Amino acid sequence: MHPDDPSAQKLTDAHPSILSDDAASTERTIGRHRAADRSLRALLGSTPVRVALATGVTCCLSLVAVATARGNDDTSRTVEPLAEAVADRAAIADERASRSLDRDAAPARILPPSPTAKPTPTPTAVRKAPRKPVKPRRPRPVAGLDQAQMDNAKIIVDVGLEMKMPRRALVVALATAMQESNLYNLASDVLPESAEYPNQGSGSDHDSVGLFQQRPSSGWGTVAQLMRPSYAARAFYSALNEIPGWQDMSVTAAAQAVQISAYPDAYAQHEDRATTVAAALTA
Repeated sequence: MHPDDPSAQKLTDAHPSILSDDAASTERTIGRHRAADRSLRALLGSTPVRVALATGVTCCLSLVAVATARGNDDTSRTVEPLAEAVADRAAIADERASRSLDRDAAPARILPPSPTAKPTPTPTAVRKAPRKPVKPRRPRPVAGLDQAQMDNAKIIVDVGLEMKMPRRALVVALATAMQESNLYNLASDVLPESAEYPNQGSGSDHDSVGLFQQRPSSGWGTVAQLMRPSYAARAFYSALNEIPGWQDMSVTAAAQAVQISAYPDAYAQHEDRATTVAAALTA
């Protein structure tokens, strides 16, 4: 209806309050809408509301849309409670966000992964082959001796060296054994007991036994002792040490002083061979 229309003028004249009320109502309505729009923009522009929207508070936007679409009377009654609800919800969201930021500001200290400890390998027991007993090296025979004679000669020399006897004593002992037993460990036909021990033959000169043909009845030792070449050699050296000045004697004189043989000159014939053997076993 145009204002210049006569019918409108008539309507205004007849009912002056209608046009004025409508104009005022329209102005108030437009003003309220603008006020509501400004309030909503202010709320939406505030930091709490942005945080609430970021955390998924979408229900508030629905409420705002419903409030805006309603009539004049509903808008005036809804904006303030809606603003309060949005503010409350925003405050809650802001509080949650602040707690979350606090946690992010001080994150839990993450320890570096500990290196995996390698198990100490258990040493595998190495089974060693049983060591074979090492046989003593047998000396090479010299001076026309066989292996058995040379082995007995080595025992005589080893015992003399153990007793710290000089080379001269070794030669005397070897020459004596060459004469008495030809460097064989002999049992005695007179003493059947002597045959029970390791031997390399037998003799029949009374009860004389062993390398030096020493007699048990004369106090040299038991049959078992005298049948051991090492014991017989030690007994000889001990007796030789008891002869005063034996070092200055001839081989024959020194041997005879110990053995008291019926043939005192017989030992001299073995001196050269005894010297050769002693040299070979002490080289």
